Amino acid sequence: VQLQASGGGLVQAGGSLRLSCAASGPIYSNWHMGWFRQAPGKEREFVAALTWREGRTYYTDSVKGRVTISRDNAKNTVFLQMNSLKPEDTAVYYCVVRQNPSRTPLATSSGFYDLWGQGTQVTVSS
Repeated sequence: VQLQASGGGLVQAGGSLRLSCAASGPIYSNWHMGWFRQAPGKEREFVAALTWREGRTYYTDSVKGRVTISRDNAKNTVFLQMNSLKPEDTAVYYCVVRQNPSRTPLATSSGFYDLWGQGTQVTVSS
């Protein structure tokens, strides 16, 4: 399975973007999907994740209330709707898949995720 992220771009502070990540193959019901981001000179950071079966979600504190992760099971696609964007949201955003999570909680550490997309740039101007 390969992941193809899209939807990034340049937006003014306060604006919105919707990122998409399409998987080239089936997403199995026990998998987790999510998003990380990496800003220049900073470490990769967890943004949000969901369980594919139930759609249970988890967000990092800095995006709660502004960002929504969702999925389209039929299209094997996960979305990241980002509203009220801030300059500090500027980063390359990566979609990720965790295979065989074995009923563990949604992970925030990058090491738990097995598949990574190529990244899409989000730039928020002030």
